[in-house]
Amino acid sequence: MVIKNVNLETVCGVTSKLPENTLPEFAFAGKSNVGKSSLINTLMNRKSYARTSAQPGKTQTINYYNINEELYFVDLPGYGYARVSEKVKEQWGKMIENYLHTSRQLKLIFLLVDIRHEPSKNDCMMYDWMVHYGYQPVVIATKLDKIKRSQVQKQLKLVRQGLGMAKESILIPFSAVSKQGREEILTLMDSVLEEEESMI
Repeated sequence: MVIKNVNLETVCGVTSKLPENTLPEFAFAGKSNVGKSSLINTLMNRKSYARTSAQPGKTQTINYYNINEELYFVDLPGYGYARVSEKVKEQWGKMIENYLHTSRQLKLIFLLVDIRHEPSKNDCMMYDWMVHYGYQPVVIATKLDKIKRSQVQKQLKLVRQGLGMAKESILIPFSAVSKQGREEILTLMDSVLEEEESMI
């Protein structure tokens, strides 16, 4: 997939109605400081199109990026940020749940977790939620550049076991610094789109 055009087309807040898109959607979920914006920027080959912030918890909306007029990247609110009220956390949770429940075009959902740590309670809850709604989340283990190469397999195993992932579930280590994992993610999207086309 070669990304030529990117356009932040729709931003949905807590009370917004989700758009009825006709193009395929690829969604990204993860806790507030996991590097979601950095991943999306790396995939789009843009430096700071998706806003990255030193202040976690900035994505409080569902952002739809139109890619090449062919598909959408959907950036879901970061969850689990400690310095927001329980009420706000609950609203974010409802927004994500509502999206998973109502999107007709969602083809694949990516769950981002930090490779350095065991998945949090929120990560596990999000993973279980996605599976509950019938999705097979692809897990992206971010911040790969922050650990030694010798630790990678051990940490990936920790992620897999922590989330209770099935053997065949896909887990991709990713670094926004070296861009490792970028091509693998884009190739995965391509194969989903090709599969989609062959079914038409």
